Parts: sequence; structure tokens; C-alpha cells
Amino acid sequence: MFLKPTNIQDQLEKLRINEVEGEKILESVRKILEENRFESKNLVEKVKRGHTSTANDFNFDLLETGNIYHIDQIKKICIDFRLRFLDSRYFKGRIPQEAYDKIDQLEKQHETSISGYKIIAPSKLFRLEDKDDPLLFAPIGNDYFYLIHKWGTDLHPLRKLLVLPFRNIVNLAFLVMLISCLCTFLVPEGLFSKSDSGSERMIIFFFMFKCVASVVIFYGFALGKNFNPAIWNNKYIKA
Repeated sequence: MFLKPTNIQDQLEKLRINEVEGEKILESVRKILEENRFESKNLVEKVKRGHTSTANDFNFDLLETGNIYHIDQIKKICIDFRLRFLDSRYFKGRIPQEAYDKIDQLEKQHETSISGYKIIAPSKLFRLEDKDDPLLFAPIGNDYFYLIHKWGTDLHPLRKLLVLPFRNIVNLAFLVMLISCLCTFLVPEGLFSKSDSGSERMIIFFFMFKCVASVVIFYGFALGKNFNPAIWNNKYIKA
């Protein structure tokens, strides 16, 4: 069966439509944009350096409302798909010229200098180049962000399922139990005794559980791994 790759922009759009009333979010953004002003700097340097900013002076009437997202929606998508939402200065991948062209166009349309760029991408893209689905945002203010550009390929269609165990300790423990059960059933009958009793299987299961759990714990501590809610906006590698 053919599985369609996951488009993070589509996932954000679905979440925004389901969770936020259109008029309410637009009114909030309209009020925010009446209060903010910023100065202009070199475009590429601004994106690469990722100067800290919490808002930009956009002209509300010129914004594409479908590109406006709240931080809670971005956080949920990042947790579900194990992505990070960080300042652009931490991004080590290549930002395409199309993104800079859109920024330049936005600045001319809105007669402002955009700053505070942030990017949604898998963790590895904040350390080395790859090609998975980054999204470039600029802050509007009051925890709202404007999607400027998306590039690269879409995420693997099973990524949300594959990273599900890393969402919390309960999911991870459930996965460890499933693997332990599978390993227990793979042990041949009568390997440790002539009779294959339920108590023997239970002992084997606990042994397998301890082995699998030990490997998971060692892997987590050795590589500094953490659960999705703890890393979605964490700038450190060991997370």
C-alpha cells in the first residue's frame, strides 16, 4: 500500500482550522500589528544570525491569513513529529534562494525589516545538512508566527507513528513491553526446562524486559536523548 509523505505545513493548517476560530485569530493578529516597529538590516545575515525578536511590523491587510499559526499549534506539531522549533541561527542546512526572495518581497510589501526568524525541522537539520521539510517563520507577536516559506521534501508518512514512543515515558514503557513479549515468544519451548509452564514464560519475560529496558536506558543516557515535549524548542544537541 502506497503511503503519502507527511507535509508538515498541511498538518499545521489542519490543526489551525480545527482549534482556532478564524475571526478570533485574525482579530488578535490585527491588534498585535498595530504596536510593533523594527529597523532594516542585511537580509541573509539577519536570517543566518537569527537576531532575537518577538514581533514584526506587518501590515495586517497584506498577510495571507492561512499562514498565521499560534505557538501552541506549532508546539503540538513538533511534539507529534519529533521536530524542533528554533531560531534560524541554529539551522545548519541550506536555506534556498526562494526563501530569501519571499522575505525580500514581504519586507517591500510591508515596508518593514523582518527579524526573529525561526525554523521547524528535524533535530539533525540543526547540526548538519539534510533534506527534510524545513519551514521558515517570522514572529508576529503575542505568540503568533507567520509562515514565510517551506522547502525540501515531505516527512516520511510513518514518522508520527515511529516517534510515538518518544512522546512520553508511558509510550516508551509500552514499546519496551511489546519488544519483551516478542522476544519471549521467540525463545524455543523447553530451552530451559523440559516443561514449558506459564511461570517459566513469565520469568523469561521479566528477564527480557530487564534486558530491553537496560538497553533503552543506556541509549537514552549515553546519547543524551529526551522526550518530544522537552526538545521541541531546546537549542542544545544533547536533548
